[in-house]
Amino acid sequence: MGGQAPTRILLFGNELARVRPSHVINAAGKRGDPNVDWCESHREETIRSNILGAVNLADCCFIHDVHLTHLGSGCIYDYNEDHPWDGPGYTEEDEPNFTKSFYSNTKVLSERVLRHYSNVLILRIRNPIGADLHPKNMITKLASYKKLINVPNSGSILPSLIPAMILLASHNETGIYNFTNPGPFTHNEVMDLLKKHIWPELQWETFTEEEQRKVLKAPRCNTTLDVRKLQRKLSEYGYRLPTAHEAMEDAFNRIKQRETLNV
Repeated sequence: MGGQAPTRILLFGNELARVRPSHVINAAGKRGDPNVDWCESHREETIRSNILGAVNLADCCFIHDVHLTHLGSGCIYDYNEDHPWDGPGYTEEDEPNFTKSFYSNTKVLSERVLRHYSNVLILRIRNPIGADLHPKNMITKLASYKKLINVPNSGSILPSLIPAMILLASHNETGIYNFTNPGPFTHNEVMDLLKKHIWPELQWETFTEEEQRKVLKAPRCNTTLDVRKLQRKLSEYGYRLPTAHEAMEDAFNRIKQRETLNV
């Protein structure tokens, strides 16, 4: 979405009028390179993509009567006294309580606008894990770090959630859904699976959240999301959402098969 805002909006509108799609999926956004610390020093770029870009696209889709699925973020909550790591997860109705990173702040602001569009489905993803070793895959990112925290978190295991996304979009569902697999997992559990299936020589160390904060520009959130709303809706269409541990085991088996074929 380069250029001036009116030009971008006009281009989007022209493209929608030309293609006339029934649905649009927005997976665009700035999350930084190599991580969200980048957003702290690139605020204009982050705003233009995560807020202006998302809202402009939603507005164009609304004008052209097109359903939009927006991939938002679940990194807008943090554990607290009411929601400890071993307590209830955050629901879609809970007010976001984490804006300590600029990235998360833009996600909160964009959601506050997008939720009022009647044509928009917002899916909050967290810690996405795919069935490959792409550099942006959470698996690969964790493996590049020498030290990791070991705190339970929700995550989105994409091989099991992409079909769910298509199912929800095809039925023109709208509103907000926490879009993670049921049950939290820790970084150590991810690394254990990576070591078991792919890299038996893998080694890492664990450090505390306090130690982690000393090496980061922006704080990170840790949270569990309640996905009962998502499970209920998917069950209406006959889709069972696997737990995070079930989905991760399947994803790592797929990665192992791919790596074996590429040898």
